[in-house]
Amino acid sequence: MKPLLSARRTELLAATAATITVLLWASAFVSIRSAGEAYAPGALALGRLLAGALVLGVICLIRREGLPPRAAWPGIVVSGLLWFGLYMVVLNWGEQKVDAGTAALVVNVGPLVMALLAGWLLKEGLPPRLLAGMAVSFAGAAVVGLSMSGEGSASVLGVLLCLLAAVAYAGGVVAQKPALRHGSALQVTTFGCAIGAVACLPFAGQLVSDAADAPLSATLNMLYLGVFPTALAFTTWAFALARTTAGKMGATTYAVPALVVLMSWVALDEVPGWITLVGGLVCLAGVAVSRSRPRTAAVAAEVGPAAAAGPVAAAPETSPEPQREQA
Repeated sequence: MKPLLSARRTELLAATAATITVLLWASAFVSIRSAGEAYAPGALALGRLLAGALVLGVICLIRREGLPPRAAWPGIVVSGLLWFGLYMVVLNWGEQKVDAGTAALVVNVGPLVMALLAGWLLKEGLPPRLLAGMAVSFAGAAVVGLSMSGEGSASVLGVLLCLLAAVAYAGGVVAQKPALRHGSALQVTTFGCAIGAVACLPFAGQLVSDAADAPLSATLNMLYLGVFPTALAFTTWAFALARTTAGKMGATTYAVPALVVLMSWVALDEVPGWITLVGGLVCLAGVAVSRSRPRTAAVAAEVGPAAAAGPVAAAPETSPEPQREQA
């Protein structure tokens, strides 16, 4: 009974952390769109990462976390370069070409790419449903791209940049998962953020120049991005990721596009065209297909870890000690 209660408590904590992440990441698309009017893509990424690294660094010092173990560094470096660095720069660039809702719809093919990479690199399996979902999602991405073609080549470039951001995001998550077996969520997030900031240092001059001319609202949006969608949300994501599979965590982002469309409508008066929305929904449908399981597998998962043969059951065994993860 105690192991069952402990497993349920772990699932609840992971679900709560994932919910916080989803809400903050949805708000990030809107803030990026707003701040991007005054800051260049690389400058915005660097400012966001510096703010996030500063907050995380202070928390690490207070908690006396120290340096991550040597075994965690390969995953931290790769996730720092891909997710904190490349992803943020190309997403900022993409959102200068397309609206926040369209960007969120396209980027959300990331969980599908994540599941594919996790199945290949982390041995989480490559079921036929994953391949079918991939085909559906990329058909949806093609519809989004075609729907934006009437807006000019800049919008098509924006869609392609958002697809690149999705791939970078997926690669970063898959690289981060093994690192969480050795380091805490706070350590992995802090040093990944710092590495991303170092990678974006070539944009330092542009950041200083843009900050001198930017309105206060744009600068506050940049700082918000660093403190909440980066420092807080990336830590809650890592906390949850350490307690489940990369593919399952990717599925929690299904709600992000809907939230972004709603937030951007309220805050920016932006709503994607109906064909774009249809294409985005097709993308999400493909992700849903890729993460679905046969009924027999779902029943086995409900019976308990002893009966479940999939990676979800194995995840708690490879997670770091719980006391190291409370960030």
